[in-house]
Amino acid sequence: MGLFITIEGIEGSGKSTQMGLLKGYLEGKGMGVVAIREPGGTPLGERIRSMLLNAEGEGMTPLAELFLYEASRAQLISDVIAPALEAGVAVICDRYTDSTLAYQGYGRGLDKGEIELVNTAATGGLAPALTLLIDLDPELGLKRAWSRISSKTGLKEDRFEKEEVAFHRRVRQGYLEIAGKEPGRVRVVDGRGEIMSIHADICDIIDKTLG
Repeated sequence: MGLFITIEGIEGSGKSTQMGLLKGYLEGKGMGVVAIREPGGTPLGERIRSMLLNAEGEGMTPLAELFLYEASRAQLISDVIAPALEAGVAVICDRYTDSTLAYQGYGRGLDKGEIELVNTAATGGLAPALTLLIDLDPELGLKRAWSRISSKTGLKEDRFEKEEVAFHRRVRQGYLEIAGKEPGRVRVVDGRGEIMSIHADICDIIDKTLG
């Protein structure tokens, strides 16, 4: 079986950037690597992503949001994650089940126990061996996120960035509580530093994980 790594964090925490750097680092060690994102990663998942992350999703209920995320995830596991792991390839996923618990549970207020049940149903119990939580103050994260969004043209993925800061604070607190409950799996990385400094911290965690 391959190594399954997930990267988590609030908006603007730099997950996508760090995923790309980590992919290159693992490939430099001679590992085959698949890097994917949630929601997305499959034709169905990308269509769901457009509904969840931009204006198409305005007015969506929290429960509808939850089930769309799980639908995208189930397809991604079937089509990409499970086959790659079975082939012995390392998989890095930008967001996974912890995001659902943090955003739809802590952020939206849906029942956390029910979310965990639906997560298990969608994943078949497939859990990452390691989760990198890039922790950042929500105000700073949102400032970074809006700077990124404003530089893009075309359809903007900004539905969550439009939420009040209090929402993002709840999400961050959720992540930290998850990390506190599972310190062996979830490793917290300080997201305030420069990109390469954060990458170095992640590489140190990876090296210790790989032994």
